[in-house]
Amino acid sequence: MGKVTVAGIGPGNYDNMTIRADEALKACEVIAGYTVYVDLVKDRYPGKEIITTPMTGEVRRCRMALEAAKSGKHVTMVCSGDSGVYGMAGLLYELRGEDREPEIEVIPGLTAACSGGALLGAPLTHDFCAVSLSNRLTEWELIVRRLRCAAEGDFAIAIYNPVSRMRPETLKQACDVLLETLPPDRPCGVTRNIGREGERWELLTLAQLRDYPADMFCTAFVGNSDTRIIGGKLVTPRGYRDA
Repeated sequence: MGKVTVAGIGPGNYDNMTIRADEALKACEVIAGYTVYVDLVKDRYPGKEIITTPMTGEVRRCRMALEAAKSGKHVTMVCSGDSGVYGMAGLLYELRGEDREPEIEVIPGLTAACSGGALLGAPLTHDFCAVSLSNRLTEWELIVRRLRCAAEGDFAIAIYNPVSRMRPETLKQACDVLLETLPPDRPCGVTRNIGREGERWELLTLAQLRDYPADMFCTAFVGNSDTRIIGGKLVTPRGYRDA
């Protein structure tokens, strides 16, 4: 019996990949994942069998990885960012069910909330939450409820999957929900292509974020009531005091 290692590869560049993820990719016989993510790593690990599926092919991809492991192969399933934050770790466990074989090992990675936050400064130093605006697997009404709760709870918010070709208005709609509670001048930030060619970041207000031309490669950040811009960076103080 083989094994499936599900590894977060961070934003995709080697410098932001963990040593454990690198070692798993070197040791495996099969690399599996979403086509875009596999393309980020496959040239660095030649000679591997490749299993890929496009967007929306998550279940088939994970089944193929589990079947390859059942045949005795060591498979590494790659996920952008962290393997358990909007990654494939949970689905692999679901599909394997109560069986204990093949073995599944989860290797964490650098999720966009961390890597994007570092580009912007330190927006998540205090309590924060992450909300994905993709309504492919989550009803929009539930996403709206979570956004309202985050705003009312004064959380800093990392917004994943702000828009896509099929839902170009979701970031605008989410900002409208947040603006029910938050002021339009609330400090925010956007990152794009973290750790990849074309990486960039921008500071703006919540009102400006509403009309920002985001795409699926962006992650947005909304500050809490204490967040401010210090030295050109987005910072959320935790409230430390001198002893």
